[in-house]
Amino acid sequence: MAYKINSKRASCMARSFYILTRKSLIMSAFILAGMLMPAQGQDTIKYSNPSWWFGAAAGANFNFYRGSTQELNSTFSVPAVFHNGFGIGLFAAPLVEYYRPGTMLGFMLQAGYDSRKGAWDQIKTPCNCPADLKTDLNYVTFEPSLRFAPFKSSFYLYAGPRLAYNLAKSFTYSQKTNPDIPEQVAEPDVTGDFSNINNLLLSMQVGAGIDIPLSSELKKTKWMLSPFISYHPYFGQDPRSIETWNITTIRAGVALKLGRGKEIPKPPKVEEPMVAIVLEPVVKFSLEAPSNVPVNHNVKEIFPLRNYIFFKKGSTRIPDRYIMLTKDQVKDFKEDQLQDLEPNKIPSRSERQMIVYHNVMNILGNRISKNPSATVKLVGSSALGPQDGKKMAESVKAYLVDIFGIDPSRIAVEGLTKPRIPSEKPGGTRELELLREGDQRVSIESGSLDILTEFQTGIDGPLRPVDIFSKLEVPNEGVVKFKAEGATEAFTSWSLDITDRNGIVKNFGPYTQEQISVPARLILSTPDVADFKVTMVGQSKTGKVVKQDSNLHLDTRALPVPDELTRFSIIYEFDIADAINVYEQYLLDIIVPKIPKNGKVIISGYTDIIGEEEHNLRLSLGRANDVKNILEKGLLNAGRSDVTFEVYAYGEDPAKAPFDNKLPEERFYNRTVIIDLLPNK
Repeated sequence: MAYKINSKRASCMARSFYILTRKSLIMSAFILAGMLMPAQGQDTIKYSNPSWWFGAAAGANFNFYRGSTQELNSTFSVPAVFHNGFGIGLFAAPLVEYYRPGTMLGFMLQAGYDSRKGAWDQIKTPCNCPADLKTDLNYVTFEPSLRFAPFKSSFYLYAGPRLAYNLAKSFTYSQKTNPDIPEQVAEPDVTGDFSNINNLLLSMQVGAGIDIPLSSELKKTKWMLSPFISYHPYFGQDPRSIETWNITTIRAGVALKLGRGKEIPKPPKVEEPMVAIVLEPVVKFSLEAPSNVPVNHNVKEIFPLRNYIFFKKGSTRIPDRYIMLTKDQVKDFKEDQLQDLEPNKIPSRSERQMIVYHNVMNILGNRISKNPSATVKLVGSSALGPQDGKKMAESVKAYLVDIFGIDPSRIAVEGLTKPRIPSEKPGGTRELELLREGDQRVSIESGSLDILTEFQTGIDGPLRPVDIFSKLEVPNEGVVKFKAEGATEAFTSWSLDITDRNGIVKNFGPYTQEQISVPARLILSTPDVADFKVTMVGQSKTGKVVKQDSNLHLDTRALPVPDELTRFSIIYEFDIADAINVYEQYLLDIIVPKIPKNGKVIISGYTDIIGEEEHNLRLSLGRANDVKNILEKGLLNAGRSDVTFEVYAYGEDPAKAPFDNKLPEERFYNRTVIIDLLPNK
């Protein structure tokens, strides 16, 4: 029979089924979302590893027997001596450990059963019978150890004492028949206990292990598996008070530990910051270059001569670095010709001027010889005492008398423990070795102005200076000044990329100040006309890289005739500015009249390397400003206001220091203010 289906009815049924299916899917999605939302919304609680662990350790003792054993007890001795043996025994013990997570040190304690059982190597008795001996030697052991994790990781080392109390000491002796006599009947095994057993042993152990966590950080109860190995040396492990049997043990095993962690605090929720538009501060980049790059100046340098001769501690011999003449060389010595020592072959101003200073004894001998009325006192100071200091002074006197032929009565000597003006101050605690090295010296004292500098007498009067003629660079001449206005506010730092016409790039920086100076000679690749592209690269405080370009032109071809300048120096004692008072008349009466009209005075302050860097910078600036104030006062008294001053302070900066800082005399010469007098260009 055929059935006819109403198409309209079928269409309604299909539409109803579609709507029902769509509603079911939507409802299922809501139910699933409701199930997932709590799981995603819940914060997971995490737990740290505990500091205290409790558990048990088990393993095998690999026991190595050495020594001799024959008398087993007072009633039984075997017919031949047993020597070496080996055995494996059980170790089992509860344990306690303490160590804070992420630290290196901790503590371990194990106390339990410790078997040192074993069997000796088989021997032959006098009847050619094989014999065996074994023992069931057991202890209760107490083993505290210090735990050390060198990398603050799961790997650790441990070491400590082992205290063992004997539990069992039995033995079994077996002797078989002579293989050459088959009908022989074997003797029965002999069992018993060893006599003369040491009931209490004190030995030691060292070992290593690694912790393997078995629990996740979501579990409060933490389980840890720790394989380990340890070494128990033979000393302290003599089982008996007789014979020479001893035991060395290697233990390998594993520990299972558990502990309860602490909940790790959840980090505070950080609200998302509101996005704000930050305007980058504007930086204005500019540069200022000299019209030409001066190479150097003809310089007449009034070089001060320090009135000290420095000695090594424990030696009264004049150091080899001081230049000592022979009698034949004295007649040709002239202090005003020291500059003729081929200065062009000496690579630095420091070395050239140290040659002048290291002739100090020859200069002194020459001056005493030329001035018959002049006398001096040599005062040696030594940490080893006045007698040692006096011997140092006598060494200098002997040189002056023997080589220059000076009457000994014109040279007095004295010994002190400390110089009259010591570098080491009471209560000082820093860099004392360098200060004491400077106090190990012979000081030259005189009342004759033919020997000392103008207006100076007594213990703090330096020797009359020596004139040196040379070519020198002047500080802060021939520099290119770069300025980044606003850089302090805008940048964390900025630097310079300077590219020459050949594409070679030189980098300078980074800098944090707004204005810096770079010597032109560091920029130039060749002494010629040069054009450069300069790029300022700034790193803004928001992480943005800012670049600005400029052009630089330098010319060294058309140099004028180098100006002649005069240079003076003032030397200070350690950490004081008292030299200003001593030198004030010298500054006013000697230096001020030599300042050229409409000229420039460049004053540069320096210190040695002893002391804090910031303190030395302030000290050098204070000294330089004091010199400037005295010179300005002298010019004002002379009715002059035509002079330009520039003051610089370099502190202990090794790149700017006039001298090295290896020798005490170099450090003394670095405690200086240099005064350059430049004529009007």
